[in-house]
Amino acid sequence: MFHKVKEVRPLSDFRLAVLFESGERRNYDVRPLLEKWQAFKALSDVVGLFNQVKVDAGGYGISWNDEIDLSCDELYFNGKSLES
Repeated sequence: MFHKVKEVRPLSDFRLAVLFESGERRNYDVRPLLEKWQAFKALSDVVGLFNQVKVDAGGYGISWNDEIDLSCDELYFNGKSLES
């Protein structure tokens, strides 16, 4: 089962607010990826790139450009739930 993304919004300090089609909300911290993967380093090096995040067609993930993306399941399973 995929946890499709409905909406993504960039937050401060390289975090993302993600709304899934189920209505569940999670915050995802991109900071660990900036050091781990070379492609993600551009998100901190290129001014304004992080804020250009968008939901991919079908909601199966998000992307910034052709080289930087994350799957819906990565966002779901490694994001922090905002539900109480």
